[in-house]
Amino acid sequence: MYNNIYQGKTVLVTGHTGFKGSWLSIWLTMLGAKVVGYALDPYSKKGNFEVSHLHEKLFKDIRGDVRDLKHLNEIVNEYQPQIVFHLAAQALVRTSYEMPRETFETNIMGSLNIMEVMRQNECLNTAVMITSDKCYENVEQIWGYKETDRMGGVDPYSASKGCAELMLRAYRQSFFDPKKYTEHHKAVATVRAGNVIGGGDWSENRLIPDCIRFIEANKDIEIRNPVATRPWEHVLEPLSGYLKVGQKLLEDPVKFATSFNFGPSIQANKPVLEVVRRLVDYYGKGKVVDASDPNALHENTLLNLDVTKAYNLLNWEAKWGLTDAINKTVDWYKEALNSDDMYDFCCKQIEEHGEHLAK
Repeated sequence: MYNNIYQGKTVLVTGHTGFKGSWLSIWLTMLGAKVVGYALDPYSKKGNFEVSHLHEKLFKDIRGDVRDLKHLNEIVNEYQPQIVFHLAAQALVRTSYEMPRETFETNIMGSLNIMEVMRQNECLNTAVMITSDKCYENVEQIWGYKETDRMGGVDPYSASKGCAELMLRAYRQSFFDPKKYTEHHKAVATVRAGNVIGGGDWSENRLIPDCIRFIEANKDIEIRNPVATRPWEHVLEPLSGYLKVGQKLLEDPVKFATSFNFGPSIQANKPVLEVVRRLVDYYGKGKVVDASDPNALHENTLLNLDVTKAYNLLNWEAKWGLTDAINKTVDWYKEALNSDDMYDFCCKQIEEHGEHLAK
């Protein structure tokens, strides 16, 4: 897959101990890459990084903070990665209200530090910078946001991602202009994904982990925003897009140094309540309770992504519908109840997804 572009390459993955970062690190390892992971300690002992024993599988597992420019430079100098997938972030809306300063520092300055490391090290010439679908100024429109739409954000998390996108665009135009590639030999792309679900996510105040916790504790599943509609997709969907962007940047850095959305088909844009009910039905137990709070912290109700650009330029589209995404997610959590090593199970789901990509 991906024209064997990652075979033998040293790849820096920031945030590899997190949910998406752990899945991406497994996939890259399967593709023959030498993954250098750089992140804080895992959030949970039950998370995908820990239960897949990734510290034993990766080329290098490093603890570090993306806000630490000096340490980042030392790691890049030592291991000489050619490409970075930057996923390290404070990724929760509700947490951003509790820790706004840390959210802005991590999501903006962490990304800026990657750009600075790239400027200062000749080896690192390709960057896939992961932001969020919430980087857009959300006006509750019914049609999907395009890559050219305005950046924004009401809550600290969304605003931090919008700011990061503006900063990254400034670096791309000021220092890594695709039109001047022959002068600097650097390529940067930003990627934005919809609401991602999948096995191994144990973050607080995130829908699927909260549901699993309630179910296993035999408690009612309390839904605080049942009508919120999101572009739900399995974690492997956007990761397949990130890997495709990395491939294309390495093959044609001038054409693909741009921004891309990765979201599901419009049929997967469903309200929270429907997603939870489907999860409960497939899991085989659980009770859903509407716990709406009119005084709750602000969260946007409607959010869709337009993925036409990824389809036309990358030949990318989501392969698993909402039913598959929910079922694959539940399968992971059920398997984890009886397994002390989930690495092979993750590989199996990646292979299953790859079979759909090949069709």
